[in-house]
Amino acid sequence: MEKAFLISKSQRYDLRGKRILTGKYKYYLTDLGIGQIMNTAKKLQLGAYLENIVYNELLTRGYNVNIGNLEQGEIDFIATKGKEKIYFQVAYKITEENYKREFGSYKYINDFYPKYVISTDTLDLSENGIIHKNIIDWLLEK
Repeated sequence: MEKAFLISKSQRYDLRGKRILTGKYKYYLTDLGIGQIMNTAKKLQLGAYLENIVYNELLTRGYNVNIGNLEQGEIDFIATKGKEKIYFQVAYKITEENYKREFGSYKYINDFYPKYVISTDTLDLSENGIIHKNIIDWLLEK
């Protein structure tokens, strides 16, 4: 499926050891419509779709995209292009239940690269240098 460009593979990057973890991959659809072919569930996985959209957009913008692996969890994406590095967390909506997970993951990263939380929320929840962006606003940026 990867050779046919139906899916794209992203490797896991150990943020603590600063290395790629072999055998630890996550796959994303190149076209979200493919996922609907076999979807018999009545509930749409909107968070997963949003994450897939951000992944595909980062690739389109020329970034190399890895999944960040932390002892305390995961950073959805580490996007690199040359010396540029950006971190991304993606959630459909920021709620009381997931707020700590989405924003709190960044407290384990001790560098000064940009850190984003992308969601469908229109209220800006940016704090402590973490930039919260609405998905549509982010997609429309240059």
